Amino acid sequence: MKRNKPFRVIGITGGVGAGKSVVLNYLKEKYPCEILVADDIGNEVKMPGGRCYEAFIELVGEDIVLEDGTIDRAKAAEKIFADDALLDEVNALIHPAVKDEVRERTAKAREECKVGFVFIEAALLIEAGYLPELDELWYVCAGESLRAKRLMEARGYSTERIEGIMEQQLTEEEFRKYAHRVIVNDGTIEELKEQIDNIMGDYLWQE
Repeated sequence: MKRNKPFRVIGITGGVGAGKSVVLNYLKEKYPCEILVADDIGNEVKMPGGRCYEAFIELVGEDIVLEDGTIDRAKAAEKIFADDALLDEVNALIHPAVKDEVRERTAKAREECKVGFVFIEAALLIEAGYLPELDELWYVCAGESLRAKRLMEARGYSTERIEGIMEQQLTEEEFRKYAHRVIVNDGTIEELKEQIDNIMGDYLWQE
């Protein structure tokens, strides 16, 4: 089928607790788009029949397999994060597979012409080399104290865990350096939606 309207691949990134999921949920609810979340795809490729299932078990061990053939994610995570070398091997296996899956699903969406946008969300979107795959990058941001508050309330994270995660992520300046659009999520949900609508309105007007 021939596409008459522009097709855009847009990356969504930002620090932990910034509200990327809220942005994606609103986009999915209101606009003709497909949402690809790297973490979700990372879990899918380790499921029975997934492209990394057998190799993942071989790396981590048969003891992570449950009776129904699925992976005991808690047990697998415990083993992986206790062994830096194993963590590196798992990342080397999973990250390329996720990128391949994202690339294939994006190509399929482009070919089917059912949606005008594919949004790809990944905390490590920049570091993992997704930029060449994107037409544009959106950076969702909020102050560190607000993000920490959200993580404590929504996920029960400790201060130490939050600080550890934030230290491993890009700085505000680094995120902004690569971003085409910045969405500030430090106000109300209505204010956030208005920002998204304004950006999407620009695209739809161009069409």
